[in-house]
This record gives sequence, structure tokens and C-alpha cells, in this order.
Amino acid sequence: MSRQTRYRNMVKVSERHGAGEWLTEKVLLALLMPLGLWVAFSAWALAGAGYDAVLAWIASPLNAGLAAATLLVFCGYASLAWKVIIEDYIHRPGNKGMLILLSNLIFLALAAAGVFLIVRLALGSAPLPAGLGV
Repeated sequence: MSRQTRYRNMVKVSERHGAGEWLTEKVLLALLMPLGLWVAFSAWALAGAGYDAVLAWIASPLNAGLAAATLLVFCGYASLAWKVIIEDYIHRPGNKGMLILLSNLIFLALAAAGVFLIVRLALGSAPLPAGLGV
């Protein structure tokens, strides 16, 4: 059964829908800020380094783990941000659901491919595909 819609000062009162997503978005952003500083510092430290130096850097378990964590947190945050954008600006329910599903699948594929690439580089397995390396 649906409850009667409540109003306060002629404005619909929130039924706390979306509070969990809001909190998740804020926690991911709080995690992304120090990880972003780590990425910036790492990029600065690796500027001008050769290919072998970068491969040695990513082979460190700490660096590989932080890179994978940064990628996963970023993809999670971006997925929630795009969900909010789609919910705010797309008004047809069918299109809205399809676009949210599509954006979630895109960010899931990006996260999976990125983690796979990071693990592959960290373990020093096969060389990169043509066009991705030197």
C-alpha cells in the first residue's frame, strides 16, 4: 500500500529515498581525494622515467594495489554521478532505466579491463597489445 504524500510548507517531504546512494557517493569521494593526490604525486615522480622504470614501479604490490583501488573507487563514483545526471535530466522511465543500466555496464567494463591491465602489468606477464606499449 502506498502512503499518503506528505507536504511541509507546500513542498513534498522526502521519504529518505536515495539517502544510501548519497552517503555512498560521499564516502567514495572521501576515498578518491587522497587516492587522487597519490596519482598526481606518482605521475610527477614518474615523469621522464623510462618504460622499464614504470614497469618496475607498477610491479610493486603497494603501487599496483593503490592503482587498482583508485580505478575501482573512481568507476564507482562516476557510475553514481552519471546515475544522478540521468535521473535528473531524462524523464521517460524506459529511457532512464536503459541509460542507467548502460552506464553501469560501461563503468563495470572499464573497471574490469583496468584491473586486468594493472594485474597483468604488475605480474609482468605477456607484453601489451599493439599500440599500448613501446
